[in-house]
Amino acid sequence: MIEAGGVRQLLIWHPESLNSLNPETGSVYWTFPFVTDFTMSIMTPRQSGDVLFIGGNLGKSVLLKLAADRPGVKEVWRGTMKTGASPVNSTPFLEDGFMYAVDKAGSLLGVRLDTGERVWETYRPVTGKDDSRPVDYGTAFLVKNGNRFFLTSETGHLIIAKLSPKGYDEVSRWKMLEPTGPVSTRDDLVLWSHPAFANKCVYARNDTELICVNLEAK
Repeated sequence: MIEAGGVRQLLIWHPESLNSLNPETGSVYWTFPFVTDFTMSIMTPRQSGDVLFIGGNLGKSVLLKLAADRPGVKEVWRGTMKTGASPVNSTPFLEDGFMYAVDKAGSLLGVRLDTGERVWETYRPVTGKDDSRPVDYGTAFLVKNGNRFFLTSETGHLIIAKLSPKGYDEVSRWKMLEPTGPVSTRDDLVLWSHPAFANKCVYARNDTELICVNLEAK
């Protein structure tokens, strides 16, 4: 749900288009055609001010500008394999003209919102290494808390880091759970379950257990 063009808009993104609906009546405000590969429309559309981002598999992404005087959008740029981001499993974070997104290749990207330029890239959140090669459908989930981010890696690590237009600054990491899920295109197991944060705790699960961990500083 977003506020734009003077109204509340319910965004529905399916494998053929992004759609804005009147949440009270279900009537369609606007539709933006955007066909995804392998019918993957997984991430939640992200708004930052007057722009809106969606992205998916194999370099497909688009940044839209929201109309100020009515419900509507127009295309600002369309991503490629080298610009923008294609966050398949995780929803990116947008703020202050910048986007942080985990790309399909498993790298965390810092992207300029006005141009789609990739300013920096690191595989450390997903693989734990700086010199890694692409990881097919590499995944880490981003949640901001204060001036830091909590990242949950597919390796089962809970990571605290600072993200800025200058780069990725890892503060700490801790092995929270064992990855248990297979991936058809890879041999290793992964953790692709998004955690929940509440009451100063993180709630996370794999395929065999659910845990609650207290994050309050002692």
